[in-house]
Amino acid sequence: MTLPHISPDQPVLIAGPTASGKSALALEIAQRQGGVIINADASQVYDCWQVITARPSMTEEAQANHALYGHMPYDASYSTGHWLREVAPLLKGPHRPIIIGGTGLYFAALTVGLAEIPPTPTEVRAAGDQMALDEMLAALDAKTQARIDVKNRARVQRAWEVFQTTGKSLSDWQDETPPPMLPLNTCVPLVFDVEKDWLEKRIRKRFDLMLDQGALDEARAMMDRYDPVLPSCRAIGVPELMGYLKGQLTLEQAREQASVATRQFAKRQRTWFRSKMRSWTPYSPSI
Repeated sequence: MTLPHISPDQPVLIAGPTASGKSALALEIAQRQGGVIINADASQVYDCWQVITARPSMTEEAQANHALYGHMPYDASYSTGHWLREVAPLLKGPHRPIIIGGTGLYFAALTVGLAEIPPTPTEVRAAGDQMALDEMLAALDAKTQARIDVKNRARVQRAWEVFQTTGKSLSDWQDETPPPMLPLNTCVPLVFDVEKDWLEKRIRKRFDLMLDQGALDEARAMMDRYDPVLPSCRAIGVPELMGYLKGQLTLEQAREQASVATRQFAKRQRTWFRSKMRSWTPYSPSI
């Protein structure tokens, strides 16, 4: 793999769609130049999934320092604000941060800033969990709708919860955002720029690779705790594997549904990155 020119003293940010090869690049940089690889993927913070969410393996973790992977229980509440507070001390050393993931909001909070919004009460979140996506979306102002992925239930529900909790729209909170922790001009921001066909071929192979590595065992171990409302249980591949284990899907149906969901998710990620990360340096794993 040919690495872009990076100073060993500069923090590195690596964003990209699922299955694009971000982890391999981060590990290569860490091995050649040193640093700690820090997770910026919302699904990979949970301890219940390693194979299903493509967290670094034990072998990979032994080759470089890693942080914020698999450190939260399956039923924990975890937001962008939680992540930002946890990443803050890691920016101060002792190792150069190499921050990698596919959750665009984490990178935006880090490099643009995050509004200090009060926490959502349990009863408000519970009410949102029972609402339809369209119903929550209808309650949001146009400016907020324009800023979020309106097809992503978690993002829509978060915006709805903010308005219900504070009486102020998410967009208004964002407009009052404090300065960022890590401005882009202080680091090397790389965003994977990959061809759609190339990425889809990798996505098609992912499900079978997950099965070979023990994804069914992970899902089986979580069957008695599985709750489709929990963010951890919405990770792509989890509902499909649970459907298979419960006899609701054949393995081929689970494979197809997981592949479709992954492709749709990757498409939303690519759209978000191209819209929000225009000033980042494009990176192709083929160069």
